[in-house]
Order: sequence, then C-alpha cells, then structure tokens
Amino acid sequence: MSGHSKWATIKHKKGAADAKRGQMFTKLIKEISIAARMGGGDPDTNARLRTAILKARSSNMPKDNIDRAIKKGTGELGAAVYEELVYEAYAPGGVAFLIEVLTDNKNRAAAEVRNLLTRAGGSLATSNAVLRLFDRKGVISLDGEKYGEDAVMEVALEAGADDIQNEDGELVVYTAPDAFEAVLNAINAKGMETDGAEVSMVPATWVDVDKDAGGKLQKLIDKLEENDDVQNVYHNANIPEDIDE
Repeated sequence: MSGHSKWATIKHKKGAADAKRGQMFTKLIKEISIAARMGGGDPDTNARLRTAILKARSSNMPKDNIDRAIKKGTGELGAAVYEELVYEAYAPGGVAFLIEVLTDNKNRAAAEVRNLLTRAGGSLATSNAVLRLFDRKGVISLDGEKYGEDAVMEVALEAGADDIQNEDGELVVYTAPDAFEAVLNAINAKGMETDGAEVSMVPATWVDVDKDAGGKLQKLIDKLEENDDVQNVYHNANIPEDIDE
C-alpha cells in the first residue's frame, strides 16, 4: 500500500508485495468500510467509496470481498467503527513521513506508531510541519516495457492527466484527485493494465539518502506497514533501488 518514493521503487520487490496480499486486502476492506459508513454504500453518489473500489479492483480483490466490506460499513453485516488519524513524523536525515491510520483503538495506534518511530531514531512532528510538504494526487503506473510512452501519454492527457513521467522504466501518470477516476477508466478502456492506481500523497521535494540509510528507512516503512492500524505510509526519501534485504 502507499506511495513512498519514486513510484518504480515504492512497490519495492513485487514478490514481497504478492506475499502481503492478504494484509493489503485487510487494509483495503477497512478503507471501503469507512467510506461506506461515512457516505453511504452507493459508489455512484459516494466519490470516496468509488475511489476505494477502484483501488481494490486494481489490486485484484474479489467482488465478494468488496461487497462484504460495503455491507460492513453500512451496518448490514455489523457496523465497523474506525477512527481516522494522520501522524506526521521525521526519520533520521530529515526524511518526512505521513502515516495514515484507521483504527478502533486510538491509544493503541498512537503508542505503536510512536514506538516504531522511536526505535528507528525518528520522532513525531508538529501539526502541518510534514503535511505541507506533500500534495494529494492521483497516481497510475504502467510497465514501460509493455506500453509505449507516447501511447500512454496520448490517452492520459486527453482524459485530463496533469503529467506523465518515465521513472526507471515505469510509466507514471499523475492527475488531480478529481480527475483520477476518468484517467484510470480511459487507460483501462484501451486495454492497458496498471501496476498500481491510487490517490496518493506525493512529496513536492525529495531527500536523497545513501544505501545504508535507505536500508534502515525501508525497514521502518515495512514495520509501519505491517501494523494492522496503519493504512498508508508516505515519505520523501529517494531510496536507492539496490538496498540490502
């Protein structure tokens, strides 16, 4: 889950992502449920739910799982009560972190996030110190070896995308949040498969880190993402691709 560094390196090791599929589904189910609870179970009138369903589908979540998550949110299968929190933090080297949480126990979530940060040499930041460093954008990635950059650019820009970049062989389309759905649908309509598609927090600037620091940061990211309460982890570190496992 989540947009971390340059999109091609964020999804750090596709095999590891496959191994975490069950955990990823759990987080997606929570997002769908809370979206349905807050705005109703009809995706046609609930933009947040519509976006959550698109993200779930792009992760190959079965339709039955999506339907059950909606019903949990609307109370048909027993209401799911989660609280949304965003923690702003700094890791060593001045790397900024945004940690989005959906939890049924605010005190537990706060303690666990703080503990993970402290053990990694990081700390919580004051309100808006980190948030102002990020912009919310739609992010859609495609395999640059399967699809030509010009073809993707033509479809994406015509549908309302802001930009497309080739990031180490991965074609990354950036959109405004309200244009995300239209651009994704246009790409899918052309039969192009995406490697990832979500509305994400994208840093305005990046912090370069060396291999050693990058390895430590990746361990912190992994620990945070393994936490059941943590939905998304965003940061502005430009982590080298060849970090140690």
